[in-house]
Amino acid sequence: MPAKTTHPLDKLTFDNRFVRELPGDPETDNYRRQVYAACYSYVTPTPVSQPRLVAYSRAAAASLGLSDADCLSEDFVQIFAGNRLAEGMMPYATCYGGHQFGYWAGQLGDGRAINLGEVVNGQGQRWALQLKGAGLTPYSRSADGLAVLRSSVREFLCSEAMFHLGVPTTRALSLVLTGESVIRDMFYNGNPQVEQGAIVCRMAPSFTRFGSFQLPASRDDLGLLKALLDYTIRTDFADWLDPSVELSPSVYAQWFAEVCRRTATLIVHWQRVGFVHGVMNTDNMSILGLTIDYGPYGWLENYDPDWTPNTTDARERRYRFGNQPQIAFWNLSQLANALYPLIKQAEPLKQALDGYSQAFTVGWQTMMADKLGFAAYQADTDDDLFADLSSLLQSVETDMTIFYRKLALIETYRQYPDDNTLTAPLQDAFYVPEQLTAEYQKRLGDWLQRYRRRLQADGLPEQQRRQKMNAVNPKYVLRNYLAQLAIDKAEQGDFSGVNELLQVLRHPYDEQPDKAAFAAKRPDWARSRAGCSMLSCSS
Repeated sequence: MPAKTTHPLDKLTFDNRFVRELPGDPETDNYRRQVYAACYSYVTPTPVSQPRLVAYSRAAAASLGLSDADCLSEDFVQIFAGNRLAEGMMPYATCYGGHQFGYWAGQLGDGRAINLGEVVNGQGQRWALQLKGAGLTPYSRSADGLAVLRSSVREFLCSEAMFHLGVPTTRALSLVLTGESVIRDMFYNGNPQVEQGAIVCRMAPSFTRFGSFQLPASRDDLGLLKALLDYTIRTDFADWLDPSVELSPSVYAQWFAEVCRRTATLIVHWQRVGFVHGVMNTDNMSILGLTIDYGPYGWLENYDPDWTPNTTDARERRYRFGNQPQIAFWNLSQLANALYPLIKQAEPLKQALDGYSQAFTVGWQTMMADKLGFAAYQADTDDDLFADLSSLLQSVETDMTIFYRKLALIETYRQYPDDNTLTAPLQDAFYVPEQLTAEYQKRLGDWLQRYRRRLQADGLPEQQRRQKMNAVNPKYVLRNYLAQLAIDKAEQGDFSGVNELLQVLRHPYDEQPDKAAFAAKRPDWARSRAGCSMLSCSS
């Protein structure tokens, strides 16, 4: 067991309410097993030989009250590599189940994640700290509980990129090399390789998932189900509910409606920035409406609603970009099934699910109006504009991020002499010039003229409209090829790529003229290279 010692991080205040108030696993030996009647098992991280700091997020550290000096200290590295415990830490792994690719998988749990405890910062905010890749837990099943550098770089960078994009997400505090070798078969094709081990420290107000409720419900353990639900409402939704209100089936139904609303908001944000989660299993869905568990994710570069970054999902494409709203609804329906034994009425659950659909529809319409620079959504004109634009973007290979960013350059009142002049600001968004036929240019030109008439009807000043568009259409996103270039350097011991990319992604809506190369569309060499197109769940 890691030894407790005095170090700068002892100033963190650990509350650890989760383990204080919820039932735990009485078995303290760390071996793979089914765990019943418990929300967690106590387990300590596996010590590593040569921890080395790759990067840390200054913004995430500030949320904990940690300074740069704290993060650059040896104690910081040792703690977030799992070699030491700060004062007040009570490490544990949580127990949950879930549906994976539409099929019930039974008990899953934190197979390679170990929670260090919950910090309460100076503003009273609760942050659960979790090490991903810190060794075996009772929930590791046939795996080793470890993670490798390539996947850890991706999780670290994307967590912070999403936060700065304004997308609800878990955070990443640190990325540490362990000095250990980890064997992984990246493509599950019988060619395992030795890779460098790494650990990410993740942060969230709560890591509770849909599957956290599904598992006790599947076992008919209604006592545990109620205890977890009551705890979640009182602790993780403390700002949502008056503490004097008595918990009851009607409050549970209202809470579920709130989860539906937050989930709708999350999916709208994913669609806004072109993010594809890749593995939307119910155990990867946060009850807080946060993006959680960054595995084989990807960014929609070529606008293809049928694209998924997950090689495991290549045939069925269940988790493709265009299907994410429907999958979220399906997942919420499974959560509703788990809660039914406590609510005992189907109608309020159905109303909450209908509320998800309504919230997503309204949110999506508002989001699209914002992306196009409209003052507000107007059904009589905008539905057709949206649909026709989607068709245009799919007709030729079009970079989604660049297209929307460049669309702000179209002038509302200028007299354009021809379609080629009108469409010129958008040319950088297209991957294959040969696809830009005269017919396509005319279709695009016709749509742009309709678009300009719609802008003219709004009458927003040009500068105001452009600022509105640039505030929701990022210039910089974590393209897979950019992450892979940073990984390539990191695997050679050069962490400059990770840290430079982290800095660029902290300002995704700013022009950053000296970083324009990070806004370039995917190069041809990245179309099929491992890590730059589709990815596996291997980590």
